[in-house]
Amino acid sequence: MFSTIAGWQTVGLLLLSNVFMTFAWYGHLKGLATKPWFVAALISWGIALFEYLLQVPANRIGHGAGLSLAQLKITQEVITLAVFVPFSVYYMGEPLKLDFLWAGLCLLGAVYFIFRSA
Repeated sequence: MFSTIAGWQTVGLLLLSNVFMTFAWYGHLKGLATKPWFVAALISWGIALFEYLLQVPANRIGHGAGLSLAQLKITQEVITLAVFVPFSVYYMGEPLKLDFLWAGLCLLGAVYFIFRSA
């Protein structure tokens, strides 16, 4: 599946979508920590619009290319972790933990099980 152009379009759009999603969900904790919550919410909603403008076509392309809903979801979760770890370490200044590796290995197991019959 990921050897097709549609597969790589799906992954690329989901990757970009996740960058926006991660900033919408967590970026305000650093950049807007002193602002009222509703200001952070409004800004986050604005950022999330770009997430959805990428995520919706990504899922449509992937589903049209033959990915099941479960495969789309697991792909999304793997990409989420791949985006979240560098974000939390480099942007938010959180320590890099071995638990990120263990979570990644668990997701690899999920990828195996969800894609093995494909």
